Amino acid sequence: MKSRKIVLHFSKKIMDQPIVCQLVKEFDLTFNILKAQITPKEEGVMVIELTGSDAAYRKGTRYLRDQGVKIKPLSKDIVRDEDKCTHCGACLAVCPTDALVVDRETSEVIFDSQKCIGCELCIPACPPRAMALEF
Repeated sequence: MKSRKIVLHFSKKIMDQPIVCQLVKEFDLTFNILKAQITPKEEGVMVIELTGSDAAYRKGTRYLRDQGVKIKPLSKDIVRDEDKCTHCGACLAVCPTDALVVDRETSEVIFDSQKCIGCELCIPACPPRAMALEF
């Protein structure tokens, strides 16, 4: 079993359809909604962690795409501007998943986008505004 964090973009055409629940019923996948921004009759964005076998994941994501859902890995939507980052460490205290850690040898803050859940706590905590979440 593998878990992957993905971002789902729903158009207004499919906003009222029970698409995500089919991942459990038809494809034996489980999901955890990490974040959702839904504007009824307009659009929706969900960040979910999807868990299941590789085959089930491929079939489930193919189903989502066939329904008109745009899918991207969460790591593609999280951005850290390396030029802006001063490695002050202000983000370390607020990151609940240790996606931001300090390298003890270089004293630089390291960002692991695979651990990030897109909670956005690091964004207001970052004085130089080096962290951004772009859905």
